[in-house]
Amino acid sequence: MPIAVFDALRGNIRSFLGGAEVDLVAGNAEIQTSEETFGETVSIEGRPYCFTAHRAALPFTRTEEGFCRELLTAFSALYSGFQQEGYSAHFRTALLASIMDITVARSLRGDHRKGFWPIQQLIQLLKNLSYQRYEGKPATTGVIVHRTTPPALRKLARERQHTLIPLQPHENISPSFFDNPLTYRFVDGTNLFFIANIQMQVTGFMRTSPAMVQTDVERLTQREIFSIVRRAGRGAFAVTVNDSSEIEVLISPARLLVRRKGVWAIFDPDIFRSFLAGSINMEAIDELLWTVYALSKERHGTVILIYGLGKRKLTSLKKGSVGGDDPVGRLLIGRVKGKSIGDLKQAGLLLRILSADGMTVFNTNGKLMETGFIIDTSHARDVVTGGGRTTAASAASCFGKVIKVSQDGPIELYQDGRSVYRFG
Repeated sequence: MPIAVFDALRGNIRSFLGGAEVDLVAGNAEIQTSEETFGETVSIEGRPYCFTAHRAALPFTRTEEGFCRELLTAFSALYSGFQQEGYSAHFRTALLASIMDITVARSLRGDHRKGFWPIQQLIQLLKNLSYQRYEGKPATTGVIVHRTTPPALRKLARERQHTLIPLQPHENISPSFFDNPLTYRFVDGTNLFFIANIQMQVTGFMRTSPAMVQTDVERLTQREIFSIVRRAGRGAFAVTVNDSSEIEVLISPARLLVRRKGVWAIFDPDIFRSFLAGSINMEAIDELLWTVYALSKERHGTVILIYGLGKRKLTSLKKGSVGGDDPVGRLLIGRVKGKSIGDLKQAGLLLRILSADGMTVFNTNGKLMETGFIIDTSHARDVVTGGGRTTAASAASCFGKVIKVSQDGPIELYQDGRSVYRFG
């Protein structure tokens, strides 16, 4: 029975782990683990079961492994607590609807000796709010949950030049908390946030400094809020409902738990660092991966190739360029060729370049080689075909590491002609 119930969850777990194969088998057999295979033994109703996850080409990160352990603990507890015969369909439905929320709440709570219900209630309220519209616009809001003392929080706000507005008395985040439209129209989760403690009591508001200059990528990826979370105590986090009606949970070190299209996913930079390691310098990786998330959030599609060979060999792969080869196009592209990913991002050009049609090509030093590039797919045989971006990404990945962002949000990593990881 536990295995049959696990089968109902398999799709959600695979999606969270970027397409990894997952399994649960009875018994206490020795698990052969490696960088590409994660295994854990769990006890359900006093009997041992072995959970395994396998993902070729990409090792699992510590964050993913920790999440899997929380998931198995929640699965064991929920399964053992529902024993009535004849209600298996009810149980599977309840488990499928709630276990990922419970796992997220347990992960955020940290101290497993204490309850996670206040966090779970906040998540549920924000899930409901993500469907809310006000005068035709999506409801957005944000809550920063600190794990430090009020004096330390005030000091943090002063140092970052933010405005902290105390609320007395404190207000509990109750089921009716978001009934007032001001909670999601005035507190927007971009410049103004609720400040709450781990008991989910709102103690005030924080307005980010208008003097802080951010690039478009830094704004879209909430880099300043990550800075606050990192310094607001061990286990602090922020949670927002954004303009795309998604829930984003910001944790430290900088990672995102994202509820998109009704499913939880993790944006873990270590996955991208592992994938791109050795093909491009580390500084460029960090600049690029957050830009990729910004494109995904804004629903702009792109294909990026990291190319390790020379310009002459790249020319042999070229079928054409978007917009042709007119003088205006040559001038504009010529002005940005050879510039680094960091320089392009700082100038506010990187998002625009990547969101334009065609493929963008960088070399191993993170310098722009081509943009609007159309690859001749005949150079790559037996690749995955589909839409234009899928075919181009698959073909290009025979010549280097490829990142593809679909226009509806998902991010995929391609290697050797196939997709090896998918987020969202």
